[in-house]
Amino acid sequence: MRILITGASGLIGKALTKSFDDKGFELLLAGRSEPKDDRQTKWTAEDGFAEPERLEGLDAVIHLAGESVSALRWTDEKKAAIRNSRVNGTRSVVDALSRLKKRPKVFISGSATGFYGDRDDEILTESSVAGDNFLAEICREWEAESRRAEDAGIRTVLLRTGIVLSKDGGALATMLLPFKLGVGGVVGDGKQWMSWISLDDEIRAIEFVLEHEEVRGAVNLTSPNPVTNQEFTAALGEVLYRPTFIPLPEFAVSMLLGEMGDELLLSSARVEPARLEQLGFEWHFPELKAALEHALSSPSA
Repeated sequence: MRILITGASGLIGKALTKSFDDKGFELLLAGRSEPKDDRQTKWTAEDGFAEPERLEGLDAVIHLAGESVSALRWTDEKKAAIRNSRVNGTRSVVDALSRLKKRPKVFISGSATGFYGDRDDEILTESSVAGDNFLAEICREWEAESRRAEDAGIRTVLLRTGIVLSKDGGALATMLLPFKLGVGGVVGDGKQWMSWISLDDEIRAIEFVLEHEEVRGAVNLTSPNPVTNQEFTAALGEVLYRPTFIPLPEFAVSMLLGEMGDELLLSSARVEPARLEQLGFEWHFPELKAALEHALSSPSA
């Protein structure tokens, strides 16, 4: 297969690139840097593709690029960068694909379980409506731009990814230092739901929807076993053999991190991967403790 990946330098992109290389796929990697070899091409959210003709005849496009949502706080500039990278960036990719003479068979675009917003204990599946906070709004606009590829006759899949477990990046990597120092603990009241997936299963799920031509629309990429923050904290402490008795109160999260803390640390999303279960996808790491043990023992990328 000949596949374009945007965001190949990110946590998921690196792992996906390695998996595809092992399978012998021909890859075209799009990013902001000047190309260093023939399999790289320049693309930015603002200017699109420098060499759009290289997209002719692709079998698939996997669009993972986007500004990190993590920061000390969400300033107006940071929020604008998040929106621009995801909404305008996806628009530029779909516009380029729509202009091709020979379009790819499938467009797989990143999204996130942030689509659902803060929903307490409600069980959320792909048929659930969007939430109403900043990240939900971004995901809704992001997905709307992605769905335009369907109008161009391209099968489109939206990856609503949860917390990806890897020691090399993302939420787990951020948590490791305080937990290893013995100062980790529940956030807020610890009752908020965390929907997670191992990096291995994330990559396998992307490959699954790539190969299954009947898959279209939103797909939740999460374990079938979401946990509360309290359960996650206990499991991580157990795996690291560290105490977890120092909590981070809700008022401290809001005071220190503002809106970002409220949405990333205190929001609750109990997401279930209904589509993957219906399609017969099998997780290698459906249970949190085993997933954490695997993530922490895997060689660094």
